[in-house]
Amino acid sequence: MKAVYTWSAIFVIVFASVVGDVLLARAMKQVGDVGALWRRAGFGTVIGRTLGNPNFLFGVLAMAVAFFSLLFALSWGDVSLVAPAAASLTFIGNAVAAKIFLHERVDRRRWIAASLVAAGVALLAG
Repeated sequence: MKAVYTWSAIFVIVFASVVGDVLLARAMKQVGDVGALWRRAGFGTVIGRTLGNPNFLFGVLAMAVAFFSLLFALSWGDVSLVAPAAASLTFIGNAVAAKIFLHERVDRRRWIAASLVAAGVALLAG
């Protein structure tokens, strides 16, 4: 039963991390070049535009969910399983989400890398 809890928490970590990463990436693309904005309008403008962006706020909330799910997962499972599985599955999820939601170009090399990561997770799980 502990394994079910551990893997459930890992999947919550992965989902929340991917959602958080996508939302934060979208928010920062909407804010624009932070360095140029800082030079042009100042630090307060950068903070205001960032904190005023709903994608940023929901992204931070999703990352908080991922963090607390990590704590639960570590209470049920070994760090030698939880950390690599969560990180590698998040890597795969980010590649898929970047392609679908952010319309990023994910080249063949990244898909091959994601496939190799998936194979590593399968070895961990087995």
